[in-house]
Amino acid sequence: MSYTAFLILILIIAVALILIVMVQNPKGGGLSSSFGGGGAQSIGGVQNTNNFLDRTTWTLAIAMFALILLANFAIPRGNNSGVNIDNTINDVNTTAPTTNTTPPSTNDSVQ
Repeated sequence: MSYTAFLILILIIAVALILIVMVQNPKGGGLSSSFGGGGAQSIGGVQNTNNFLDRTTWTLAIAMFALILLANFAIPRGNNSGVNIDNTINDVNTTAPTTNTTPPSTNDSVQ
């Protein structure tokens, strides 16, 4: 899988995770309270909806974490980039000018 595909999947999961978290309300509101108005006669009940949203949040978070770790292996890298840097550093060190240890002669005579 290419790096671009990983990025697209990570973005899709991030948007889905944002939407799932926004639907939840820790004080009993949100999507879970809209299904729980009738108590036992509701379709799924409040507890089932809370469980579904909780499991979905954790699943998306784990999937996002795994994709981020896997995307690290798909990052395009040059084959010899480290060698080129080492060669450049060695070239700079070998071609550096040598310092002159003798001071330049000064002309003290005034004309």
